[in-house]
Parts: sequence; structure tokens; C-alpha cells
Amino acid sequence: MISTPGYLFIVLILAFSAWASADPTTQPTTQPVAYGDGVAPALRFTMKSLDGKDINLAQYQGKVILMVNTASKCGNTPQYKPLEALYNKYADQGFVILGFPSNDFGHQEPGTDTEISEFCTKNYGVTFDMFSKVDVKGDNICDLYSFLTSPDTDKPFAGTITWNFEKFLIGRDGNVVARFKPKTQPDSPEVMGAIEAELSKKS
Repeated sequence: MISTPGYLFIVLILAFSAWASADPTTQPTTQPVAYGDGVAPALRFTMKSLDGKDINLAQYQGKVILMVNTASKCGNTPQYKPLEALYNKYADQGFVILGFPSNDFGHQEPGTDTEISEFCTKNYGVTFDMFSKVDVKGDNICDLYSFLTSPDTDKPFAGTITWNFEKFLIGRDGNVVARFKPKTQPDSPEVMGAIEAELSKKS
């Protein structure tokens, strides 16, 4: 049987534990910070490549990443060319581009994954990683873009994707560090400067 002093001590311990758990400073943050396994929230997704393989985005941890929602029949489609040039310029420094085709805007990506792959290779010589077509907004938004655009998970850069070729820059730590509008050219000083700043950081 527990003595009165011992019982009071246990009650005090339990009360302190409840208070600590209620302290907002101890609660999980919604900002994209790394989990205990070293993989940041923005990379905790598995996406399907254009050739049907499951790709765990965690494999890109430690690299500087430009994520872009693409389309084959858009006025911004020629951005594939400077995107490829950007990839070739910085790839050996740990830079990657991840393209996510989407048919959400004006039905400007109507093709199959095979057709998209052939289009990108034939017309723009794309060699950076391209993924299977996804929804980047709306009721069927994929989990990755739900994360990128939600104020609950990516507060500094949240907001609905507005058109094809919107760009998210992710640093070596896996956190989103910048977002660029669809019309912003990949080889603009704004984008290149942000990429170079992230590449200069150690992983």
C-alpha cells in the first residue's frame, strides 16, 4: 500500500507531466524541420516515375532540389530548355530538378506518361528526373503538393498552385526555402542566385 507522502509525490509528478505536455513550446511544430530519421517532411513521399517505378523522395536528401509542375502544351513549356541547362550547370554540385506533369491547368498535359517522356526527350532533351502525372491542386491533389501548398505544413510558401511551371526550391536540409511564379524563368538571376546560395551550404 502506498503511503500518503508517496501518493502525493506520484500525484505531483503526474500533474507536472500533464502541464509540460500542454505547454505549446513542447508541441510538434508545423514548420518543415527534419524528423528523427534525418528525412525532412518535404521528402517523406513516394512518387511514381514516368517509367512506372516507385521513387522515395528521401533519396534526394542532402541535395538542392527544384520541384516544378510541368505541362507539354503550355506557353511556359519552353522553360524545359533552361531547366535542362540549369540542371546540367549545377548537377555535379548536388543539384536536381524533379518535374511533376499535371493536367490541372487548361488540360495542357493530356498525354500518357509514355507520351510525356517522349515529348520531353525529343523536343527538349530532358535528362532530369520526371514523374508520373499528378494533380497539384483541387480535391485530388497528391500528398506531395498538398504538403507544399498547405499553410499547416509549409506556412512560409503556402498557397494554391496558380499555373504550370511553378517552382519550389528545397535546400540541402530538405526544407522549402523559396517559391517562384510560373512566369519566372529558370535561368533568371532570382532563381540562379537562390540555387547557388543553397549549393554553398553544407548538407
